[in-house]
Amino acid sequence: MDDRRILTTRSTPHDVVRTTFSTVRKGFDPQEVRAHLEMVAREITQLEARLRDTQEQLSDALHRLANPVIDESTLVGALGAQSAAILRSAHDEAGRVTAEAQERVAQMFSETQQRAAAHLMEAQERANRTLSEAERAAEVTDMEARQAADRLIETAKVNGQTLVERGREQGRAIVDQANDARRTILSDLAVKRKALHLQIDQLRAARDSLVESMNGLRDNVERTLDTLVSSDDQARQAAIEVLRLRPPTKEPTEEELLAGTPLRKVEEPELVAVEDPRTSSAVPSAPASPAPAPASPANEDTESFVEEDPSGTDVVNEIFARLRKATLEERGASETPPKRPAAPARLETPVDELFARRDRALNESLAVLVRKVKRALQDDQNVTLDLVRDLSGDPTAHLEDEMSQRARYSSAALDALVDAAAAGVQFAVDEGGVAPREITSADLDECVRDLAVTVVVALRKRMAADGNEQASERVNAAYREWRGARIERLATDAGRRAFHLGVILASRGHSVRFLNAPHDPPCDACALDAATHREAGQSFPSGSLHPPVHAGCACTVIPLVERS
Repeated sequence: MDDRRILTTRSTPHDVVRTTFSTVRKGFDPQEVRAHLEMVAREITQLEARLRDTQEQLSDALHRLANPVIDESTLVGALGAQSAAILRSAHDEAGRVTAEAQERVAQMFSETQQRAAAHLMEAQERANRTLSEAERAAEVTDMEARQAADRLIETAKVNGQTLVERGREQGRAIVDQANDARRTILSDLAVKRKALHLQIDQLRAARDSLVESMNGLRDNVERTLDTLVSSDDQARQAAIEVLRLRPPTKEPTEEELLAGTPLRKVEEPELVAVEDPRTSSAVPSAPASPAPAPASPANEDTESFVEEDPSGTDVVNEIFARLRKATLEERGASETPPKRPAAPARLETPVDELFARRDRALNESLAVLVRKVKRALQDDQNVTLDLVRDLSGDPTAHLEDEMSQRARYSSAALDALVDAAAAGVQFAVDEGGVAPREITSADLDECVRDLAVTVVVALRKRMAADGNEQASERVNAAYREWRGARIERLATDAGRRAFHLGVILASRGHSVRFLNAPHDPPCDACALDAATHREAGQSFPSGSLHPPVHAGCACTVIPLVERS
């Protein structure tokens, strides 16, 4: 029992295996230490197994001894004294054997514990030695690594300081050179800037003077043109009045009157029958000359004079036309169309006549639209130049608000586009017999907005893409591109759009027919829409509500209404 108590106070194999040690930064290999402890645990397990076997044998012997099968008194009575003596000897021998076995088991258990303790102590000593050696090796390695790192750090510091000093010297030299170059460039730029400012001031003064001169010249030209246009009628009336007041004398013949005037011969216009595209019925030819109105008694002399020489008025008109043309050529202006209707040219087809009527209805409002948009473009250029003065690079960031710039073109084009739409309404009334309709500015909002957006966006995009350094040069280049044929084409498309919008608005409730321009090859979309019928306000096969279908489209639409 004392031996078992000593055994229970010892460490078991599981305790040996689960033994843990404190860790340090450098030490023994944990795997080797764990393997050694497992070996010691296995030896202790074997010894404990042998000890358990011995204890089981001892318990079995004691059990047999304590519980004999035959009672001793019974055995003595049966076998006699000799057998009892033998039995006692056996009992004594069994006790001795048991005592020896117990002593041997105790001795073996003690030896086993001693051996296990010795192995454990030896393993601990070995582990301590290995740990100490590993710590010493780790300390040596750490010291060598620290010394190597210190040497590398010192070397890096020395190299870094050398490179920094060299870089500082090079930087100082570069900064000195840059400062010298900067001072030189700034001095040159200051001189050039002064010269440019002087030139800019001179150019501004010249521009202001030129603008004033151009405005005055434009006003004078317009007044002169108005005077010439009105003087034509005034001169004609004065000539007729002079002829009326002259006493009746023998008038010179036409040959005598034109003897000293080099005039071209004007052929008598020939009128032919044309076919109405709406009713496909022939129109009777007009008489060669209008029937004379009945003369009143008060003007009998004058009327008789006119009948005697009907070409006199035409001669006067021709003379004044030639004088007006010569005056305009001297002033550098182009000839304005005469007030009196020109002789109608011979038309090839009824469609040509229809398009000629369309163009005559649109020309006046279209000319006004082009002139107003060009003036708005000039005003916009002046405003933009004032904003980007003395700037360089992209000027779009310094322009006025885009909506304000659009409003300038919208306000300039609105009235002319309303007039063009009203002309379209009148054209629909004349050609289709539809009811007239009043056009408001709200009907033209989209058309006006598209015109303004197209001009403003294109100008800003052109300025941003230009490669010139000066912002003013970019502005002038952009507006120079739009000042000529480009703005005229855009205004023509907008005017035709407004005109056909008026035709569609006046034709609501009726069908309209799409007609291609007779002398322009149609595009694919126009060819798809050609000669098709749609209710006014519905899309044609190309998806358009009315011409123009594309830029420069000269097609038109006419209402289809049965006349009563």
